[in-house]
Amino acid sequence: MGGVGDDEPASKRKKLSSEELSHLSNSSTLKEPIVGSSRDLMARPLQSEGGEEVVGSKGVIKKVEFVRIIEKALYSLGYIKSGAHLEEESGIALHSSIVNVFMQQILEGDLDESVVTLHNIGLTDEMAIKSACFLILEQKFFEFLDEEKVMDALNTLRTEISPLCISHSRVRELSLFLVSPSHCFSVQSPKQATSRPRSRSKLLEELQKLLPPTVMIPERRLEHLVEQALVLQRDACMFHNSSDKEMSLYADHQCARDQIPSSALQILQAHTDEVWFLQFSHNGKYLASSSNDCSAIIWEVDANGVSLKHKLSGHLKPISSVSWGPDDHQLLTCGVEEVVRRWDVSSGECLHVYEKAGLGMVSCGWSPDGKWIFSGVNDRSISMWELDGKEVECWKGHRTLKIFDLEITSDGKQIVSIYSETAISLLDREAKVERFIEEDQTITSFSLSRDNRFLLVNLLNQEIHLWDIEGDLKLVSKYKGHKRTRFIIRSCFGGLEQAFIASGSEDSLVYIWHRGTGELVEALPGHSGAVNCVSWNPANPHMLASASDDRTIWVWGLNNLSAKRKDTRSNGIHHCNGSS
Repeated sequence: MGGVGDDEPASKRKKLSSEELSHLSNSSTLKEPIVGSSRDLMARPLQSEGGEEVVGSKGVIKKVEFVRIIEKALYSLGYIKSGAHLEEESGIALHSSIVNVFMQQILEGDLDESVVTLHNIGLTDEMAIKSACFLILEQKFFEFLDEEKVMDALNTLRTEISPLCISHSRVRELSLFLVSPSHCFSVQSPKQATSRPRSRSKLLEELQKLLPPTVMIPERRLEHLVEQALVLQRDACMFHNSSDKEMSLYADHQCARDQIPSSALQILQAHTDEVWFLQFSHNGKYLASSSNDCSAIIWEVDANGVSLKHKLSGHLKPISSVSWGPDDHQLLTCGVEEVVRRWDVSSGECLHVYEKAGLGMVSCGWSPDGKWIFSGVNDRSISMWELDGKEVECWKGHRTLKIFDLEITSDGKQIVSIYSETAISLLDREAKVERFIEEDQTITSFSLSRDNRFLLVNLLNQEIHLWDIEGDLKLVSKYKGHKRTRFIIRSCFGGLEQAFIASGSEDSLVYIWHRGTGELVEALPGHSGAVNCVSWNPANPHMLASASDDRTIWVWGLNNLSAKRKDTRSNGIHHCNGSS
């Protein structure tokens, strides 16, 4: 028929040069150039196609697809001879003859012939064919302009590109290039080719995305499948919590339980009453805690453990929460329906007190740039303050009075707060649009993920709900097992890539679930009172802290670290030997 059949040995086919192969998206062999018009070519099925011969124990991998993907990988890795040999030995061609012709025509600039060949490949998606023709003719248009053949470019635009009716806006852009041809090369996107040698291979990459994968196998398909398998294994691993845990293709991935911080390394005993709240700094170098004893403590975290840095005094009421500044140089503390204080972390000095006459603060938070602070007020409003104490904005609404968590997304656009007993408000400050998470049970607290995509909601019925708040609000998971009957119990995200959920509990245990599967990983004993709050070190996936009514803070780590701690007491700190 004027073309070379698929049964010709691959080793006898014409190969592109190594330089051409390096720029060619699929890096496959091409047949000998076709003599005559491609109209005479018919798209032939690949050998073994339709036989449904399979490989693998599950019977789900089609042999032809499997071999072709291996061939594709070999060519992509530069093993040209090996790829050709596999084609010859298996009798399974990477591409059909007509597809090889099409690719060669594109690379050699036979663009008119490539359009004809494209229609003979046997595609059924008319829109894909039109879109591919549009890219090819656009390439032809730019090559004419590059050669200063403006009338030829105009004719291509009028008689070939415009009738496709693919993108009227793009056609208008191309017409502007006719007015100023030199302008097109300064504004065109990477997808738009010129007459430079690499341009046609880039065009071929774009065409490959439009054609069905059965016709032209996507680039790096084997690598994608292998990476996908590894990621799925990692995500399904109950205990994966170490960035240096290498994954191998030689065996299925599985971590041991020792990757979870389940051993008590230290007990911090500097508070004289119930510890209600604690939070690690963003850089993981500090831990702040607050207590019913009206004090807050800044703890320093280093290779030797956790040590007391400053005890912050000045509040006249118990301190319900703390909030780290974006650069960790400053800290906010909020008294229960009292005031918000701003502290210098280095010196322990109180820098400012934020208060409203006759009203009390119930929560606090920072803007991402550190220029403003936010506070929840017991008149059911949210205030925004400049650092010097000037109130610049106030949002009022029907909000709950006693329990008022507050979070600001890292882009500063959304304020997240408890709106009513069963609803959480997501207020867009700029758009003045408010969305609501609606629960069937009373909400006791919530926590925002580091990427601002998820919200962890603690409920009165002893469940923790995970909500996806990016786009449409969606409940994605539930965590159960911990106990909560009377007190506010807080949970947090944590571990490597925040793959775990940790929570306090009224039964004195610290609970850890796998975020993806919802399975309970650990229930850590040790405290002698309700565990009110937990915080996972964002810089160290192997460090977790818990605060309790027993007046202590426990620092949890890996079992193999506990042997390094000495069983001594100093400055209100108890170093454990690993047993709880």
